[in-house]
Amino acid sequence: MKNCRNIFLNRETHEMTQNSFFRFVIRHSLFVILFCAVAAVASPFAKVEPLPLAEARWTDGFFFDRFELCRTQMVPSMARLMMGTNYTQFLRNFEIVAGLQKDGRVRGANFNDGDFYKFLEGASATLAVTNDAALQKTMDDIIAVVAQAQRPNGYIDTWVQWHQAETNSKVAPFSDRNNWEVYNLGQLLTAASVHYRVTGKTNFLAVARKAADCLDEVFKTPTPELALHDMCPSHYMGIVELYRATGEPRYLALAKKFLAMRELVKDGAPDNQDRIQFGKQTEAEGHAVRANYLYAGAADLFLETGDTNLWKPLAQIWSNVVTEKMYLTGGCGALYDGASPDAASYQSGIMKVHQSYGRNFQLPNTTAHNETCANIGNVFWNWRMFRASGEAKFMDVVELEFYNAVLSGVALDGTNYFYTNPLRVTDPLPMELRWSRTRVPFVSSFCCPPNLVRTIAESAGYAYAKSHAAIWLNLYGGSSLATELAGEKIKLTQETEYPWNGRVRIKILEGGKTEFALKLRIPGWVKQATVRLNHGPAESAESESYFEIRRVWHAGDVIDLDLPMPVRLLEANPLVEETLNQIAVQRGPVVYCLESPDLPSGVKISEVMIPTDLTLMARYDQRLLDGVVVLEGKVLTRMETNWRGKLYRDFQLVEPKSVAVKFIPYSVWQNRGPSEMSVWLPRN
Repeated sequence: MKNCRNIFLNRETHEMTQNSFFRFVIRHSLFVILFCAVAAVASPFAKVEPLPLAEARWTDGFFFDRFELCRTQMVPSMARLMMGTNYTQFLRNFEIVAGLQKDGRVRGANFNDGDFYKFLEGASATLAVTNDAALQKTMDDIIAVVAQAQRPNGYIDTWVQWHQAETNSKVAPFSDRNNWEVYNLGQLLTAASVHYRVTGKTNFLAVARKAADCLDEVFKTPTPELALHDMCPSHYMGIVELYRATGEPRYLALAKKFLAMRELVKDGAPDNQDRIQFGKQTEAEGHAVRANYLYAGAADLFLETGDTNLWKPLAQIWSNVVTEKMYLTGGCGALYDGASPDAASYQSGIMKVHQSYGRNFQLPNTTAHNETCANIGNVFWNWRMFRASGEAKFMDVVELEFYNAVLSGVALDGTNYFYTNPLRVTDPLPMELRWSRTRVPFVSSFCCPPNLVRTIAESAGYAYAKSHAAIWLNLYGGSSLATELAGEKIKLTQETEYPWNGRVRIKILEGGKTEFALKLRIPGWVKQATVRLNHGPAESAESESYFEIRRVWHAGDVIDLDLPMPVRLLEANPLVEETLNQIAVQRGPVVYCLESPDLPSGVKISEVMIPTDLTLMARYDQRLLDGVVVLEGKVLTRMETNWRGKLYRDFQLVEPKSVAVKFIPYSVWQNRGPSEMSVWLPRN
C-alpha cells in the first residue's frame, strides 16, 4: 500500500496539473459521460427515481464550488488522514487484520470501519465526474486490502477481529451491540453499491455481497438479543441499496426481517427508538442520528414494498419533526443529553437519551447539539420521502439542510469540521461544552467529516430525478443533465446564480420526439414565483409544489423561472421559549446570522437588538468568505453593565444606539477565527 499512500501524499501537485483539465471538461463538455454508470433496480412503489451520478453534474456557481472543494481538498486531505496513523487508524486497521502489517494493533473507535466506508463512498462518487485514473487505482488497492481482511464467511470488522485474536479475549462477532458491527457493515453495503454503479467494477461489490450473505446467515433466526443490533441502522439503507444494485431478492427479504425484528426487543429504550414498536410511533425521540437513519431505512423499504404500515408512522413522525422539533436551519437533535419520556408521571420509566431529539418545541440555541450526521440523515430521509410521494415539501427540507445545517459542518478550507452546529455562541459560554465551537481537523467521533464528503460528492444526484414521461428539477444551480427518457436522449442545462439570485434559466439542448413534462420545484419560501416559456407571458406558480410544463421539447427551448428573494424576518412559535420575542433573518433558502467580526469594535452579540422596522439590503461580496451575499442594515445596541455574581437585578433603562452591521449566511460562520454568533436576536 505504499504506492497507494504516495498517490494521496502527492495529490496536491497532481491536483494543480489536473484541475484546469477537469474544469474545462465540466464547463465545456457537459454531456461527455466519463463513466458508464450501472443503472439500479427501479423501486416499484416510487413515484420518482434517482439518476445515475454521471448523468447530472454541477457546472458553475455555488454547488460547483462545493463539489470542487470536496474533490480537491476534502477527499485528498481525508485520504491522508485515514491512511495515516496520526490521530487514529482506519486503513492501517484493515492492513493489520489482513496480515499485511505484522506488527501493530488495531486502534481507534470501534465504528472507524464505517467511517472509512463512508469516505470510500464519497471518493467513488467523485469518479462519476472526474474519471481520475490515480484515484481509481488507489480505490482498487484499498478494496483489495479490505477483501483480504474479510473472513471466508463474509464477516469483516477490524476491531472485533483483532480483539478476538487476543489471548483470553471474550470478544466475539455479534456478541455486543456496542461493537457497532452491523452499523459498519451497513456503511460497507452502501459504499460498495455506489462504487459499482459509478465504475461498473465488481471488486467492492463482491466484498459487500459476502458481508450481506454473512448477515443473512447470522440473522436467519432472529432473537431479542440479535434484535438489539439494530442500533444506528445504516444497514437498513445499505441492504436495500445492495438489493437495488444486484436484484438479489434475498437482500430485500433481509431488509424486511431487519425492520420486523425490532418488535422482538424487550424493555427497549427511546435512545434507540425501540421503546415503542415502530408502527405505533408518532413522534421523533432519542438519538437523532439513529432516528433519522431508521426513518430513511424504513422509507427505503416502503419504496420497495409499498407497505402502508411503514408510511403511516413515517408521515406522522415527519410532521412532528418539521413542525415541532427541527431548527430553523434544519438542525436535528437539540439535546446532548436528555430524558424520555420527558416529564413522565412515573420516574422508573424515565430513561437517559443521548444526542437526542428533545421534547416538542425544546430548541435551545447555545447548547444545541445538531450533530452534522443527524442533519445529513435528515437529507437521506426526506429524499426518500420525496421519491415515495413526489411532494415538494420533502425537497424543501433537503434544500434547507444543504444550504444551512449540512454545509455549516465543514470549513471553507475543506479540512476542518464541526461535530455540533449551534445557533448561538457567546464569549464566555455559560457552561463548559464537550464539543468545540471551532472547526477542527479531527474529533474522536469522526463520523461527520466522511459523511459530509459523500453527501457533497453526491449532491448533484439530488438536483434532478425522473419518472415516467417527466424530468424533475429539485435543486437549482449551474448544472447539466444528460439522461434518457422513454428511450430518447434528453439534455438540458441550468444557468443561475442561485442561491444568491432567484432567476433560473433552463435551456433544452436535446429534447427527443416524444412529449414529456419538466417539473420545476417551487420552494415553500417563495411568495410569487413566475415561469416563462420561450420568452412568452409569465405564469404564476404555486409555492411548495412542482410546476409542470408538458410538451414535445426541442433544442433551443428556454424556460425562465423567477423565484423572488426578499429578505424575510422570521419569528418562532411562542412555545419555543428560547426564541420568544426574537427575530431571525432568511433570504431564499439561506438562513443568516450575525457574527462578531461584523459588529463595531467593543459590541457583543448579547448587546444587539433588532428594530421591528429593520431594512436589510442584499449585496454580493466576492472578497468575503469565498463570495457570499451579505445583508446590510442598522441594528440597535444596548451597552451591558457588569453581571458578575448576579443572577437577577433591577431593570436598567439604557438608551440604545444605532449601528451598521452585516449578516452573513449561517453556513459560513466561524471561518474567520473564533467568534461570537447568533441566528436569533431579540427584537427591540
